[in-house]
Amino acid sequence: MEPSSAEAASTRFLGLTQRSVSEDLGCRRGEFSRKHYGSVELLISSDADGAIQRAGRFRVENGSSGENTDYTPDTWHRTDVHLENPEYHTRWYFRYFLGKVHQNYIGTDAEKNPFFLSVVLSDQNNQRVPQYHSILWRKTGTQKICLPYSPTKTLSVKSILSAMNLEKFEKSPREIFHPEIQKDLLVLEEQEGSVNFKFGVLYAKDGQLTDDEMFSNETGSESFQRFLHLLGDTISLKGWTGYRGGLDIKNDTTGTSSIYTVFQGHEIMFHVSTMLPYSRENKQQVERKRHIGNDIVTIVFQEGEESSPAFKPSMIRSHFTHIFALVRYNKQNDSYRLKIFSEESVPLFGPPLPSPPVFTNHQEFRDFVLVKLINGEKATLETPTFSQKRQRTLDMLIRSLYQDLMPDLHKVNNMLNRRSFSDVLPESPKSTRKKEEARQAEFVRLGQALKLKTTVKGDATANLATTSFCKKEPWESQSFCSNFPHEVVCADSWGQSLLVSTDAGILLIDDGQPSVQVFDKTLQIKQMHVLEALDLLIAQTDKGKDSRLLVFRLSALQKDIETKQIIKSKYDCKENKLERTKGCHLYAINTHHGSELRIVVAIRNKLLLITKKYNPCSSLTSSSLLSSESPVEEFQYIREICLSDPPVLMTLVDGPTGDSDSDSDNMICVAYRHQFDLVNESTGESYRLHHVEANKVNFVAAIDVYEDGEAGLLLCYNYICQYRKVYPFNGGSPLIQPSAYDFHFSWNQVPYAVVCAFPYILAFTTYSIEIRLVVNGNLVHIAVVPDLQLIASRSDIYFKATAAVSGSSDSSSLETCSVSSPPTPTAYEVPECPLSSLEGESSCKSLYKIPLSNLVGRSIERPLKSPLAPKVITTTAPSGSASLPVAHSLPLSRMEIKEIASRTRKELLGLSDEPISKTESAQKQKKVPRRQSDLKPGAVRSTSSDRIMISSSSETYSEGCHLPLPTSSDPNTVANQEESSPSSYPFQLISLYDEDIIDLK
Repeated sequence: MEPSSAEAASTRFLGLTQRSVSEDLGCRRGEFSRKHYGSVELLISSDADGAIQRAGRFRVENGSSGENTDYTPDTWHRTDVHLENPEYHTRWYFRYFLGKVHQNYIGTDAEKNPFFLSVVLSDQNNQRVPQYHSILWRKTGTQKICLPYSPTKTLSVKSILSAMNLEKFEKSPREIFHPEIQKDLLVLEEQEGSVNFKFGVLYAKDGQLTDDEMFSNETGSESFQRFLHLLGDTISLKGWTGYRGGLDIKNDTTGTSSIYTVFQGHEIMFHVSTMLPYSRENKQQVERKRHIGNDIVTIVFQEGEESSPAFKPSMIRSHFTHIFALVRYNKQNDSYRLKIFSEESVPLFGPPLPSPPVFTNHQEFRDFVLVKLINGEKATLETPTFSQKRQRTLDMLIRSLYQDLMPDLHKVNNMLNRRSFSDVLPESPKSTRKKEEARQAEFVRLGQALKLKTTVKGDATANLATTSFCKKEPWESQSFCSNFPHEVVCADSWGQSLLVSTDAGILLIDDGQPSVQVFDKTLQIKQMHVLEALDLLIAQTDKGKDSRLLVFRLSALQKDIETKQIIKSKYDCKENKLERTKGCHLYAINTHHGSELRIVVAIRNKLLLITKKYNPCSSLTSSSLLSSESPVEEFQYIREICLSDPPVLMTLVDGPTGDSDSDSDNMICVAYRHQFDLVNESTGESYRLHHVEANKVNFVAAIDVYEDGEAGLLLCYNYICQYRKVYPFNGGSPLIQPSAYDFHFSWNQVPYAVVCAFPYILAFTTYSIEIRLVVNGNLVHIAVVPDLQLIASRSDIYFKATAAVSGSSDSSSLETCSVSSPPTPTAYEVPECPLSSLEGESSCKSLYKIPLSNLVGRSIERPLKSPLAPKVITTTAPSGSASLPVAHSLPLSRMEIKEIASRTRKELLGLSDEPISKTESAQKQKKVPRRQSDLKPGAVRSTSSDRIMISSSSETYSEGCHLPLPTSSDPNTVANQEESSPSSYPFQLISLYDEDIIDLK
């Protein structure tokens, strides 16, 4: 139940004795469990006589059995169903390079292994954030990073390779000028895996226990036919022009029809056992097994009650199939039950199954199954069986390409190979410049033709972002404070408010209310923690020798605010200084498990351990008594620990005992020089946790996470994020040896801050938020946010960002589709300037919030109550939409898809019914000339917006992008904000097909 306005006002400052839900989530977000993704079991299958036939080790996902499920399935909407490592974010060469002027280099490393480097200066998702996209091609795989663009600083080949930890060469890199190199590099990128998928569908009757019996079913039941209709469309194979998945489309040797669909831009062909050729003479049905047995993923639809013998993967004789999805249909409640079997070597992949894994909403079940199977096949390609084969293929292709190119490179003028990445061309005579411009024009023409050919062939994802327009993502932000004029140093949440340290002093900000000054600008807070349960504010003030650690009572600050006392300055805080903390440059507190508050203060290379004297779980009476005492008197100095160097980062790791009387298992993770160390709080001994093998180290974060109660650390530095499991101290030393649970991944950009909110981990740069999964590091989404500054993340995530305020020009000009040929890139093409410097636009910064309950609460098996009243966009369904059948749409043209996306966006923002003045309409028509087209005759719009199919034979490819929008509880409010205050949105929706307009004149 949502609180009333009176209750909301009374709880603006939370009580001292009751811990807020937001704080509970803040502690919980660092806890995760692999049990959500199943457990490994030995599965044995036997024949009718009980003799063991086959056995295998599979990870079985059947929902979390240990959770107390006190809710009905499908009563809440999941938001953690995502395609992992989506091609739109991972196929960089196709997306950013093809059809654009870029540079390619070839070289050999110190071990004489050839490599290729591709670099392009591009605009990030049309957000006017110029940056370098770089791809390093090696036999071990591809490495991709983004580097910021600076008009005053040039980049060299070696500086980019150094950022990729490639610093020693046998032969220095040379530039490749042949336009045909684009074909070869595209082939290298295609080795990452197909963008289209083929899945097996096997029908099993009740009681069938062998694969021969299952493959011998001529027809399926009525419920099986409904399931097939849910998966996709029935298409005729003869003359089929789409993705065929290995089926015969000329002579009907693999059947006359099959099931096909398009899901989020991926073409999927299903190999259905009852649709493949059946032979009465061949009991083993070799023709059916030839297709389904060679599918990585197979769906098994099993008839019968749950009490009947269940399917086991060991029943199928296949060395190629790694994942089985067992589907059962319950006629009584019209629901589907799902169970996943994954071969033991397959890495973890999401989304995790709900508990219980029962789906009554058929459309959500379809989406969940397809996402799970696509992610599963991608994860299978990382197993040794497939990765080693891919590495051998990649090595062979790179070496062959190297041998073909090196003789020609010796003939090229060596001066051209020394130019920097910031310049498209070096300074050269006009004759040479004209030749280079002609080469660039041919380079672009060939790249555009190759891009079109790849799309028509079906080897590129036709990214349909229409699904994302209708789906609320958990990382979508809410506007918290618009037009915030001050520079933010640090902040922390206080109930539903935000305590912010700015250049104008310390302010208390609440959504929709004027800010309140708490301290004047003489008090400069560099780091702060608001501990509502303990009625404490801990802050590090000033800098250098004058730096101190201060402690305040929240209740006293609240009283001063309510009684409108004189604003305090730093000279009124003498009684709030903690002893021995003069000159501190860093501090850290424990955040998990511990019943005792611990503070570690760093003063140069010394660490001071300070604890709170009293039990934080005190009663209201004792809290009232304590409030009369100075908060400084509640803390006691414990010991001093000396390090070899001043720490750059510190994180406190709680031991598993949770015993406040003993700190023998409590540790401090410190980062300095080129290493992360663990320090024992009780003895002061330090142990090497991780050594960074790099010339330059940029320490980002050391985040304490707890897997099933056991401590672990996410170590983030440079582009790397590495998980290390930390075991309890054993005889004075921790067990920090590498284990099977450790993993690492690379960010696309170097972040300055990382926030963990299971199942997500978010990396913040100055212009983007990169969102990945904690359990496997797989990429989920990248949101481009210019001038981004993370300001608080202990509970809800608050950040400051720039939103463009358009002048006379309309921002929708990005959506204009020109039918003319794109201009030939000039030799001295200047990248787009930052947003704030564009003519006709002014910049302002606002504060936005990502509720932690959205990230954490909706990702676990049961819903958690949010401390904030949820703000959602309510979309009115079009009349008659409820009566639409669950049908699959026919191919639509590119312009029709644009119109559908535009209408969906207007419906989402509540703009569909708003009148537009004639002058305004005329202006829009002048700025955005468009061909208004209706749906083709016979085209059916599906209830699932992702089921829009693209006719790849005639349409070109271009990227669409969906970025999160701040939400509002009233659609009319959203509409008004859209018209009057564009600055209230940190992200802007980018229309489909807004870039890479291809013309082959």
